[in-house]
Amino acid sequence: MRSGFGSAPVFLYSRSTDMRKSYEGLGGLVESAFSGELLSGALFVFTNKRGNMVKVLYWDEDGFAIWSKRLERGKFRLPASPGDCR
Repeated sequence: MRSGFGSAPVFLYSRSTDMRKSYEGLGGLVESAFSGELLSGALFVFTNKRGNMVKVLYWDEDGFAIWSKRLERGKFRLPASPGDCR
């Protein structure tokens, strides 16, 4: 089992995403936008059009996992450009 994601690359999918998508749908988006990275252990972040939902897809050594969150108020503040990531 993985102990953490401290050094895992994070990829932000730049388009809004249908949050009904699950493993296969999100994996397809990853393959089209970040070819060859799907099984790399990287974290792939998706948001909806309203900006109040986020899903993170990642490969966890023996299968895919998805983490998701929906805000009741407000929006997620995402970086406008790669240089804004910290």
